[in-house]
Amino acid sequence: MILGIFIALLGGAGFWVLSTPRPAFVEAEAARFENGDVEHGRVVFLAGQCASCHASPGQPDRLRLGGGLALASPFGTFNLPNISPHPRDGIGAWRGIDLANALMSGVSPRGTHYYPALPYVAYARMRPEEVRDLMAYLRSLPPVEGKQPAHDLPLPFRFRRGIGLWKLLFLDRTTIAHDPERSPEWNRGHYLVEAMSHCAECHSTRNLLYAVKESARFAGGPDQEGTGFVPNITPHAIGTWSVEQVDAVLAKGWTPDLRKTGGSMADVVRNMSELPEEDRRAIATYIHSLPSRRTPGLSSD
Repeated sequence: MILGIFIALLGGAGFWVLSTPRPAFVEAEAARFENGDVEHGRVVFLAGQCASCHASPGQPDRLRLGGGLALASPFGTFNLPNISPHPRDGIGAWRGIDLANALMSGVSPRGTHYYPALPYVAYARMRPEEVRDLMAYLRSLPPVEGKQPAHDLPLPFRFRRGIGLWKLLFLDRTTIAHDPERSPEWNRGHYLVEAMSHCAECHSTRNLLYAVKESARFAGGPDQEGTGFVPNITPHAIGTWSVEQVDAVLAKGWTPDLRKTGGSMADVVRNMSELPEEDRRAIATYIHSLPSRRTPGLSSD
């Protein structure tokens, strides 16, 4: 009996320590996330697809970031928050370091875990100065009133502490490395696709713990909202497309066989179309170089 209680206490203590939220940056680093470049921050904003999730639905201005989109998932519904610079309802009271810790370690200013519905698994591999510039741009946008409701999740998933264990397994904060064997264009595309634009977060099959299955990275899979399949973007599916054709899909939303992109990809195209042409071309170059992979679970693939 006593041994059982001791083991339970030891296990509980171990869980508490291992699941502790760990911000990527400490208070002494706060100054490095202030006074960013607003113009470059806009590029980060577009590449990061921020408006696709956080623009207020039902109105045309994609820079009104009042949140309110309800994102369905196998775990319940995530109500996406206001990230406008409103001091009460948005992130107007945040410092740059608060945004950096949210995006690069999934830790809130209150020291709690964010759900990985915020794609910090990808953002964690960004360069910190990109987050500094993004914060400068977000502060230049209009504040929007209205605080969104809490996520609507069943009871087991309301407890965020266990996310810390998930992060130990799947959160890699290693910055995307430059590959000297590849061209500058490829390296830029590698960084944009794998970090800022988080393409694999949508275009991959998930494992049992709902992390990206590396063997199916970019190979498509079930849509996370349960509404069909997200397409395979490896050469197995689009290997006949040229870099120029991939670029055209990102810029205009038309595939080489004259199909119009729709759904959430239409929002992605809207963001990509406003990126500098050289960045979009870099993304197309990297996507064109991906290893060929079959989509799991599709018998016709």
